[in-house]
Amino acid sequence: MNNFLEALAADGTPETGASLTAAVAIQVRAAILQGIYAPGAKLRLDDLRVEYGVSLSPLREALTRLAAEGLVQITDQRGYRVAPVSADNLREVTKLRTQLEVMALTESLAQGDDRWEDSLVAAYHRLSRLEREGRRDERWEKAHRAFHLTLFAACGMPLLLRFCGTLHDLSDRYRRLFLVRHAPDADVPDEHLAIFEAAMARDAARAAEILTRHLERTGRNVMAILTEAGALPR
Repeated sequence: MNNFLEALAADGTPETGASLTAAVAIQVRAAILQGIYAPGAKLRLDDLRVEYGVSLSPLREALTRLAAEGLVQITDQRGYRVAPVSADNLREVTKLRTQLEVMALTESLAQGDDRWEDSLVAAYHRLSRLEREGRRDERWEKAHRAFHLTLFAACGMPLLLRFCGTLHDLSDRYRRLFLVRHAPDADVPDEHLAIFEAAMARDAARAAEILTRHLERTGRNVMAILTEAGALPR
C-alpha cells in the first residue's frame, strides 16, 4: 500500500514513470484519455517517435502495454490504433468497475491504517477545493483519479488495484466524451463528499451503496448523452 500511495502523491497514477517505456506509456495514455488521439485513430509510429523523442523500441513497448490495458489495439502488420468506443463496451466497463471498486473499497476500509486515512483526507481536500472553484480541467481530472484510487489503496491486493486503475481509465474516456457534449453533473461533488464521509466512518455498507449509485448513475448519464449524439456504435 505504501508504494501505491507514494506513486499517487507523485503523479496521480499507480506508475512512477521510472523507465522510459513507462514514461512514454503515461504520456500516450494521457493523450488518449484527453481525446488528443480520438477513438479508432491510427497511431503512426514515426509521428509518435518524433513527438515523444524516443526510439521505436520503447514506443512499441509502451503501446503494447496500453493494448493490455484496453486503450490501444494492435492491428495487422504491427500497426496500432486507439481502441474504439461502443455501447456494449461502456456497459461492460461500468459493470466491472462497480463490482471491483466496491470489493476494493470494502477491503480498504477493513484494513486501512492512520496513514491511509491521512492520505484519503489529503486526496479529498485537493478534489473538493477544485470542485468548489468550479474547475473541470486536468488538475481536477488528476485529483479525481487520485481520490478514487486512494479509497482503495489499503485493500492489500495489488492486482485488484491495477484492475481498478485500468477500469477507471477506460471509464474516463467515455466520461470525457460526455463532457464535450454536456455540462458536468452537478451531483458529483455531493456524492464524493458522501463517499468520503462514509469511508472515514468505516461504514462499509453505506460507502459501497453510495459508490455503486455514483458509478451506475454516471454510466447511465454518459450512455444516454453519447447514444443521443450518435457517438456510441454497438
